[in-house]
Amino acid sequence: MGSFYVSKFSDIDASSVSVIAGGKRSDRLKAEGIVVNGKQYMVPVVRPEDKTTPADLIIVAVKNHHLPEAIRDMAPRVGSSTIIISVMNGIDSEEQIGAVYGMDKMLYAVAVGIDALRNGNAMTYTTQGKLFFGEADNRILSDRVKRVQELFNRAEIIYETPEDMIRILWWKFMINVGINQTSAVLRAPYGIFQTSRDAQELMDSAMREVTAIAAAAEIDITDDDINHWYGFLSQLSPEGKTSMLQDVEAKRKTEVEMFAGKMMELGKRYGIPTPVNETLCRIIRVIERN
Repeated sequence: MGSFYVSKFSDIDASSVSVIAGGKRSDRLKAEGIVVNGKQYMVPVVRPEDKTTPADLIIVAVKNHHLPEAIRDMAPRVGSSTIIISVMNGIDSEEQIGAVYGMDKMLYAVAVGIDALRNGNAMTYTTQGKLFFGEADNRILSDRVKRVQELFNRAEIIYETPEDMIRILWWKFMINVGINQTSAVLRAPYGIFQTSRDAQELMDSAMREVTAIAAAAEIDITDDDINHWYGFLSQLSPEGKTSMLQDVEAKRKTEVEMFAGKMMELGKRYGIPTPVNETLCRIIRVIERN
């Protein structure tokens, strides 16, 4: 996800964007840059210890287990007027970042429908999907939402600002709980979920546990939202793979704690059984250990 935004902003103004990175990752980015759909971007790299001016906009695009480090590393770039957007999976990264820098810096965001494939420093995609972002309540657009909309228009980033952003945050969480985890245990690309009813039913069963907890939490997510997801799924490349499947294939740590782990925590809080997610969690943890 981070590579996608680097490419879009670099295409309109290469001097407008930089990547915050430390250690070996910083050295690698400086030496190799980022390649998106075959085009190389030698994007400036800012180390956490560098003295620099605050950024107008920070987009956080890291794995869940790297978030504490990212929050620490971005400190020199956060100023009084900085806007922060997290395109991470899950439903609580905004609160974690906001706890350090203030929720007044945060806009909520979820990215849906991008079929990105990563190979080293290279990323390819055929569909950019859509970024949903805004304040929690967007019935009246704030000035900072309008500013970011203007930037996204210039960068040709497809976006939507829904009235109820918290509902959309939970909708994306439901999608990830379903397809990310089931694709990882089945080792299945999007094409399998587009054609196999058995794969779809396994995915749906995980998502229905989310809708049950959402109802208890008074979040307006229902089984109709599962059907809405299939419209996005049908547009993805059949050869495309979820981020969790790519992590499993590359033997990287997955974000199972953010999905099944969070579901188990919420299930206990609201007294709602989550047997599908508990099973998926056990399977994925075995895969990680082996």
